Amino acid sequence: MSFKLSIATVSVVALLVLAGCLGAGPADIGASTDSSTETRTVSVSGVGSAEADPDLALVRVAVVSEADTAEAARDTTASAVQSMRDALSTNDVPDESVRTTYYNLQPVYDYTDDRRDLVGYQASHGFEIEIAPERAGEIIDLAVDNGATRIDGVQFTLTQETRTELRDDAIRDAVADARADADSIAEAAGVTIVGLQSASTGTVGFIPFEARGDTAESRTVIEPGPVTVSATVQVTYTVEG
Repeated sequence: MSFKLSIATVSVVALLVLAGCLGAGPADIGASTDSSTETRTVSVSGVGSAEADPDLALVRVAVVSEADTAEAARDTTASAVQSMRDALSTNDVPDESVRTTYYNLQPVYDYTDDRRDLVGYQASHGFEIEIAPERAGEIIDLAVDNGATRIDGVQFTLTQETRTELRDDAIRDAVADARADADSIAEAAGVTIVGLQSASTGTVGFIPFEARGDTAESRTVIEPGPVTVSATVQVTYTVEG
């Protein structure tokens, strides 16, 4: 999302510019003329970023079963899913933190000897579990021990509140970067920055950390990494000289 600021509101709006992850654009000096006066400007782009340790983990698991009939595959998967969810609930993972991401029930074929023979059915039920980052490995083991047959991945990310705070830091960094470039251009051109004419941005840049795990002594250990939010701002300053 983007928007324009007027010079009269610069002190308030400068902190409300939304962040984006577009590359920095060129800087330039220009001039515009109205009926009574000429306005000279310097236009620049600034890039900023901020990092934080994740405060939310998304563990993706699935229960997959095969059977001779579709009904049997469905029932076997449903039973395993119930066992897994009961175990999660017993271990302080509330139901609202576990959500279905996909469900499939499909035939399984054997394609040997240039033939297609129906050999059974497969039912798959995928879940995403929201949990504190330090519990990711524990939840993987708990799910597998109680019915999950596949781990689809772990993503370390940020809660919305933390993401907003980090975005603000990235915006400030981007604005400072833009002002530094504008100061350099103005000095080289022999002019002085006297105000802000406009400012705009692209979208928020958000890079979660995709984790890999190791199993040691029958226990899964997941090492999280930092989460990055980036921001790009486009700013036009008025100059004199």
